[in-house]
Amino acid sequence: MNHKGFTIRPLVQAVAAAALLSSASNASHAAEASMQLEEVVVTAQKRVENLQDVPVSVSAVSGEKMYEAGIDRLEGLQSYVPNLTMTETGIGTNIYIRGIGSGINQGFEQSVGMYVDGIYHGRAQLTRAPFLDLERVEVLRGPQMILFGKNSIAGAIDLHTAKPSDEFQGEVTASYEPEYGSKELTGVVSGPLTDKVGGRLALRKFETDGYIENLTSGKDEPSRDEQSVRGTLSVAFTEQLEATLKLQHDSFDNKGRQIEIITANPGGAASPAPGATFGQFLAVGMAQDPSVMNEELDYKRSSNGDSSENNVTSAALQFDYSFDDDSQLTFISGYLAYDYDEMCDCDFTGANTFTLQSQEDYKQYSQEVRFSSPIGQSVEYIVGGYLQSSELDFNDNFRINNTSTMGPVMEQKFIDAGKGPGFGQAILGTASPRELTQDSSEWSLFAQATWNISERFRAIAGGRYSEEKKEAEKTLRFGLLDGSLFSDPVQAAMAAAVFNNAFQVYEMDLKDERKKSNFAPMVTLQYDLNDDIMGYVTIASGFKSGGFDARSNNVPAPGNVQGSVPGTFEFDDEEALSYEAGFKSRLLGGRATLNAALYRTEYDDLQVSVFDGTLGFNVGNAASAVSQGFELDGRFRATEYLTFGSSIAYLDFEFGDYDSGPCRAFETPSSVDGTNCNRDGETNQYVSPWTANLMTEYARPLGDSGLELMANLDLLFKDSYYTAGNLEEDTKQGAYTMINARLGIGAEDGSWDVALVGKNLSDREVVSYSADTPLATTFGYKSQYGFVEAPRTVALQGGYRF
Repeated sequence: MNHKGFTIRPLVQAVAAAALLSSASNASHAAEASMQLEEVVVTAQKRVENLQDVPVSVSAVSGEKMYEAGIDRLEGLQSYVPNLTMTETGIGTNIYIRGIGSGINQGFEQSVGMYVDGIYHGRAQLTRAPFLDLERVEVLRGPQMILFGKNSIAGAIDLHTAKPSDEFQGEVTASYEPEYGSKELTGVVSGPLTDKVGGRLALRKFETDGYIENLTSGKDEPSRDEQSVRGTLSVAFTEQLEATLKLQHDSFDNKGRQIEIITANPGGAASPAPGATFGQFLAVGMAQDPSVMNEELDYKRSSNGDSSENNVTSAALQFDYSFDDDSQLTFISGYLAYDYDEMCDCDFTGANTFTLQSQEDYKQYSQEVRFSSPIGQSVEYIVGGYLQSSELDFNDNFRINNTSTMGPVMEQKFIDAGKGPGFGQAILGTASPRELTQDSSEWSLFAQATWNISERFRAIAGGRYSEEKKEAEKTLRFGLLDGSLFSDPVQAAMAAAVFNNAFQVYEMDLKDERKKSNFAPMVTLQYDLNDDIMGYVTIASGFKSGGFDARSNNVPAPGNVQGSVPGTFEFDDEEALSYEAGFKSRLLGGRATLNAALYRTEYDDLQVSVFDGTLGFNVGNAASAVSQGFELDGRFRATEYLTFGSSIAYLDFEFGDYDSGPCRAFETPSSVDGTNCNRDGETNQYVSPWTANLMTEYARPLGDSGLELMANLDLLFKDSYYTAGNLEEDTKQGAYTMINARLGIGAEDGSWDVALVGKNLSDREVVSYSADTPLATTFGYKSQYGFVEAPRTVALQGGYRF
């Protein structure tokens, strides 16, 4: 394979090096046995296996590592996992693996499936939820359709919560970061309740003041308040039958956001104030708060206030029955519900223009049954079925209050257009509520079998057949702030004209349903070169369900208003075909591991969300895209006290035949439809060609004191990447290396520890997401806002275990 200089040579060289090291290590195997790395256990194939035996590109991060690094959400995990990106946006959440994600639209299924103890958590908002008492997180890259299924076309994130312990134990951990007032407290108690019943209770509380100064309000943002509680019961009815019940509730609320204007260019002749920036026009020309003139990345923002209130409730009931031949039957019943209420000052300035209120209410029921054959036979297999139903109610409301600057601005705009006075007054005190309701049901059958052809050679084949039905309704209306319709027909007509012509927003009443079936096969050949090196080759297909657009502000062509940007409602399935070759090895008598994967995934009808240049997003299916690269990771125990871990990844992403891509500000449309821009041959946002990390762990007893010194140093490198979906050069994030570290002391038996935990010690300014500032382009200005990650922080951390 050869594409734009991308060859198979790195994998060949790595395999050769692994084989050479393995041969050299045999003689000293016994001498090194006491310094072997601890085994990493994963369930990536729905069986308990050593990570080194699994023919999948997977990263596993233990609960201990997450505690040491201060990782409390999925967003913090991305620096430690190659080719994983997660970021909040102005009106949603993005999660990408290998350059593939779902973009901003509440109608999307997620390309990266998230699972918690086997229960699908596929809605984007759920990736913001805090971590609580996790045993480990597994990140599987590439399509994971057979055993995980449910749209995991780019990969899967599998969270495993801690289980009740065989003996009574408990722990309390806490951290305090003084600069931004971050405080975290977690408590866990676990153990047997009776001879056959075990229990575990975990609670967590977190608060922070935020690291962005809001110049408009004088407050620090985003303040965050999180509370989580989980109860787990495990019951051994017999030696063969076990059951586990988990109940959890999370609430996580924000006030303010980590958003600021990061670039601003002077307006041209067509702008209201040529030579001034958008912020200067607002402050001087529109008499808005002077804070709007802060238009550079400096951890200061201008905003009238944002908020987000989130509640998540989940329940999982699992039964496991083990037969005499060690085969197992598993039932997993799941319930998931969440709601959120967000208020967004979505012009992202402190000017009084408009706000966007959004709410979502979601409920999901699922049932999986799975039968696993015994291991060690010539043919091993897993077969099962899956059912899921869900109800979604999403609504948002574009609101213009009675004193908004949009009044005089629209008044002048329509007078200049020769349409007479009164339009500015008509738009004040109005709203345009939009609602999408959707009912979805799915069933699927799956199977995966391993044929042990010889002691060293295995063939694995699997497939999943799915059928899904969705019914959706979408409405958008113009009216008053109190929710009522216009009583004055003249105001109604004028307000509609402003919504239509200035904001590209149109009333609509849409209803449709879709029913699709898909089959996703997979074939893997796996070969053990020797007892320490395993190689594999996989061909797999995947798909992601189509659905209905939640954020388009216009009806689809040909029903849209002539001359406006066509809207969307239904979009089609997304498909992928993936090729992966790799190896996993144990080296130096178990003191080291070296793993590599070379991949190429071809996507058809890739689902994308395109900003319409004003306020809305339209969903489309890009014709094709290719994601390819390689991933290399390893661990090495250098001494009895010092261990290294490292990874390096290369990613090459390219759109093909993508005629309906987003345009940059003031870029002349080049697509056939005359409204979008052709992006053939271009990359995607969040694609860093190179990412790498180096992690060191040092733990040494302090003589015979019973104390242990602990030190961690993590160097996390990320190559440059586009933060904006339209690939705006002005907001491209430059390459950086982030330094995280931990220095602590504790008991050798692990009963207590105290440490200092530093994040971003290199104090790099990092923008995770950006886009054009709403309305700036409308008035002839180029301005972008961005989500800015936290600067340097140092926290005091401690834990006590009993």
